[in-house]
Amino acid sequence: MMNYLLPIAAVLSGLIFAILIKPRKKSNLKLFLAFSGAFLLSLTVFDLLPEIYEKSPSGEVGIFIMLGIFFQIFLEFFSKGAEHGHVHANKDTSSFPWLLFASLSIHSILEGFPLHMHESLVLGIVIHKIPIAIILSTFFLDQGISKVKVVILLVLFGCMTPIGSLLSENISFLEPYLTQISALVIGIFLHISTIILFESSEGHTFNIRKLLVIAFGVVTAYFL
Repeated sequence: MMNYLLPIAAVLSGLIFAILIKPRKKSNLKLFLAFSGAFLLSLTVFDLLPEIYEKSPSGEVGIFIMLGIFFQIFLEFFSKGAEHGHVHANKDTSSFPWLLFASLSIHSILEGFPLHMHESLVLGIVIHKIPIAIILSTFFLDQGISKVKVVILLVLFGCMTPIGSLLSENISFLEPYLTQISALVIGIFLHISTIILFESSEGHTFNIRKLLVIAFGVVTAYFL
């Protein structure tokens, strides 16, 4: 049950923070993103990759990991990089960016598929979703979208990962392909987490605070 509730709670936490605090200092949020990227990448390398290759040592796993990387690149043509915090408000229009929401929803549904097979994954998703929810909520509010609509849309967004988990556990014809889907998701995580690490500071330069935050993310993932 917690695997279903925690991703929703993470998105709602980010939403509440964005509405109440209205963060404007991007440097602190980028450090939070750097931590989430390091944590997600480390979790993928320490846990998900060994598990997936143990279940299926064939080269097919590598093919689906690469497909996941390319599929995420394709989704980002529509999301404009919102999965790793790269969104900018267009104050000239208040229309809702449906393509962005759709691509994020597809991404979230997919990441929910392997949750019941990789228990540690839920922590990575939670830590990843909090800063993304803050950024998305701030983006939608800056677009002039009403708070009521933003709340509804973020709740829907939060439900996508549990929907993916429900589909993977209850649709029988998907069961033979769960290893391939997990490999696809690993590719998505590898792409997103590495992009976060390179985009979390201005000019793609490293500084001591960012290095410490990344190291903390790696160490935390290792011991969890």
